[in-house]
Amino acid sequence: MSRGPGASKLCLLSSLPDQNVGEKVRFLGCVTAYNTGTACLTLGHVYPKDTNVLVSVNIDLVLETLQSGSTRLGEWLNVIGYVIDGQASDEGTVVGAYVQALMVWPPGPLDAQQYVRAVEDALSSKDE
Repeated sequence: MSRGPGASKLCLLSSLPDQNVGEKVRFLGCVTAYNTGTACLTLGHVYPKDTNVLVSVNIDLVLETLQSGSTRLGEWLNVIGYVIDGQASDEGTVVGAYVQALMVWPPGPLDAQQYVRAVEDALSSKDE
């Protein structure tokens, strides 16, 4: 018998467009834009090299608990949320996926290359 919502699926930001609507995901991204009118962050992470995937993250549900400065350009954020149907993109930005955030928090000191290796190792161990 299941109690409560299921665990989130660890993903690289670049793989979010391949996730199903309704999938609960966990990922890391860097703030590239914030629209205060819609409470949507645009996050990116240039990995793998030459990827141009951007993700729109609606933070309306977590605004009251969001740490100060989390919406600044260049800030890295951990996100847990659900993949949702797409909406009109902001200001001509092409967005590959849309997420409704349940939790958002800064990662603390971050080595992005080490993070990518850890995620890839975790994902490859699940495939074995």
